[in-house]
Amino acid sequence: MATEFPYATHLDIRYPPLDVVDVPALIDAVRDKWYNQTLVKVNDSVVRLGVIQGEYHWHKHDNDDEFFYVVEGRLLIDLEGRTVDLAPRQGFVVPKGVLHRTCSPERTVILMVENAGIVPTGD
Repeated sequence: MATEFPYATHLDIRYPPLDVVDVPALIDAVRDKWYNQTLVKVNDSVVRLGVIQGEYHWHKHDNDDEFFYVVEGRLLIDLEGRTVDLAPRQGFVVPKGVLHRTCSPERTVILMVENAGIVPTGD
């Protein structure tokens, strides 16, 4: 039985190759507290846009690393034993197999780069 999460997660690829990726228009249209949209596929990876506020659940990805890059706002990445605090224009890689949770005390815009087959809610 699949667990349901209160996140707006869109795994469809929004922009095909050779299209302009209009990130500001997507950000302006978001009304969800936790929004995740796959923007493009690049080889075997995807770039996703997150517009988030609040806490995600604890999870891990057994076979995939995740890269988080803050465009605006503030992103906290809780790991076992420490919290990484990211400001705009900072990024961080969570290696595969590491239990983590992302949190944003304010509306935050992030870009994520990860394997196209990753399950965003964890393994």
